Formats: sequence, structure tokens, C-alpha cells
Amino acid sequence: MATRYTIGIEEEFQMVDRCTGQLRPCIQTILEKGAPIFGEHLKPEQHRCMVELISDILPDIPTARREMKARRAKLARLLETEGLALVSAGTHPAAYSREQPVTPFERYAKLEAEYQDVTRNHLIFGLHIHIGVEGREREVVLMNQLRSWLPHLLAISSNSPFWAGGQLTGLKSYRSVVWNTTVRSGIPEVFPSWRDLDASIQTLVQLGCIDDGKKIWWDIRLHPTYPTIEFRVCDMPATFDDMIALAALCQALVAKLDWLYQRGTTTPVLPAYFIEENKWRAMRWGLDAEVCDFVRNRRLSMRQSIDELLDFVDDVAEDLGSRKEMAYLRALLTDPSGTGADRQIALYQQTGSLDAVIHLLMQLTMQGISGEILV
Repeated sequence: MATRYTIGIEEEFQMVDRCTGQLRPCIQTILEKGAPIFGEHLKPEQHRCMVELISDILPDIPTARREMKARRAKLARLLETEGLALVSAGTHPAAYSREQPVTPFERYAKLEAEYQDVTRNHLIFGLHIHIGVEGREREVVLMNQLRSWLPHLLAISSNSPFWAGGQLTGLKSYRSVVWNTTVRSGIPEVFPSWRDLDASIQTLVQLGCIDDGKKIWWDIRLHPTYPTIEFRVCDMPATFDDMIALAALCQALVAKLDWLYQRGTTTPVLPAYFIEENKWRAMRWGLDAEVCDFVRNRRLSMRQSIDELLDFVDDVAEDLGSRKEMAYLRALLTDPSGTGADRQIALYQQTGSLDAVIHLLMQLTMQGISGEILV
């Protein structure tokens, strides 16, 4: 089963000074030095302090764990030669977006020219997960259902409580607030078929609104080039294990819904405004949220809802080779430390120090990574 649902992972990292923890705009140097090591797997992003690490097409979660761990270790070693470190978080606790220069490439210049401060304010860092699915029609059917669990994925990944030079926002995912200012973002509507979805995109292209489907930035989308469903809702989570567990959960959800689809069964499809309600709750409270079950007309804790989600996908985990990751997520639901956002908030309330928070993020980013063989 696993090889039918291939995995692609895109991680947007912060590059910070190893001593001060402040963002450093060094992408051009890192790209030049990293080209012989990473090739096309290392890319720039909107700001010069960002670097994107991209996987190969991965056949299963055990391979994803092994290869992405080694790749992160290599990237960290490369940055170390420049006095830099990686940070995995949705926002930087102390940075101001206006102080970070935009990457000097044509793509980002065009985005800045069109979207102005919306783009310049996007000092945010996300995790994108692709799961391979055969057939566009099937992808649309699955995407319509998968939308319901986007708030759950966001809650697990929540890791951006700070904004604008140390403002404790009161939200667990402020990155989502910033990203929601982007046109063609958020929860997509329900599409009856691939033909309907493609017609909507082609209308935007024909009227000059967009060049192609790559400027559709929904929280979940059918990738315009690859035969994948792309989950785009997540913050960059605090640890490598968090990231792999999220990838495993995305794969398991796709696999379970596809298994049902092949047997003529689907789960309920919710309107976007219901899902947005739960997304707001995930943004605000993360795992501590209370969410709405619009199918069974009840309220329950996010933790209970995720626990039920893990029950739902349990019967495919063994075939996918992701039993370890499902157990990790179960443990996360009862871990008093919570998500990356919870850890940041707790340390800040204890110390009052943004520096302490940033150095915690540096440590969490490399948790379980530092001992890897860097060859």
C-alpha cells in the first residue's frame, strides 16, 4: 500500500546566527555552497533569511524518516560553516518582517510588485506535504473530504505564537493569520469534479488573474504539475519527529479515504465555512481547542477529535509502515509539553526571555538529528 501513496516533503527553515539567534539574510551564499551537495533539493524562498529543503519522491515513511533526517543534518552542517543555525518554527519570535530583505530573484520581485506589503509581511515558514494519488478525478473526491481534517493538522503543527519583534499574540499559529491575508488561500470550496475545478482555474488564467495553477495557494490543493494532493496548512513544527508524524498522518488519511473510495464509500463533505470555524479554533488554541463535530452535532476537545482521527486511520498504519508515527501522535496528545507553540509560550512565561525561546527552537530543530552521519 505504501508505495501507492508516495510522499514529498518541503520544509521552510529560518537561518539564524548561531550565537544571537537573529535572522541572517544569507540565502545566496547557502545556495552557492549547497549546490554540489543538494542540487535542486535546496531552494530560496520569499526572504533571504529563508531556505527550503525539498525531498525526493519518497516511497514510504521509513524512507522519509531516514532520508530527511540525513538531509537536515547535512544542511545544518553547511550552515554551521557560515556561523548559522536552522530554526524550525512558523514565525521567528523576535523578528520584524520589514527588516528582512526579499530574495533577489525574478519570481519574488514579481510577487512583491503585485502584492506589495502582503508579500513583504510574509516572514512565515510552513511545511508542505505531498501525497501521490492516481487520477485527477479521484484526487478531487479525496480533497473534498480531506478538508475536514486540516484544522487538526494545523493544531498538531502549531508553532508560531510570536510576531513583530516579540509580540505574544495569544494565538498558537499566528503564521496562519499572516498567510490568510493572501488572495486564493484558506480552505477551498467543494468541487463536484476535476472538470469543475479545472474550469475555475482556467477562468482565472483566461481573465489574467493568474498565470497558472501555482498561484492557487489553498490550505490543500491538487498540485498543478505533479499527481499529488498537497497539504499546505501546517506551521513548520518544532521537531523532526513532529514533521515526520504529520507526513505519516497525511499519508494515512489519503490511503484510508482512497480505500473507502474504491469500495464506493465516502465520508461527509463539509462546507468551507464550517471548516474555517474549526481552523480558527486550531489557530487560537492549538491542541487546547474545543472543536465542532458538524456531522454528529457535538463539541469535543481537539485532543479527543485527533484521537478519533487516529482510530479512523489505524487499520492502514501497519501496511503503510507508520505505526511508530501514529503512536508518537497518541503520545503527543497527553504530553504536558504540548506542541512547539506551547513550549515557546511556557518558556517565555517562565523566563521573560525571547533569547531563551529562540535558543530552545534551535535545540528542538536539531533534536535527534545531531548524531547523524554527515557524508
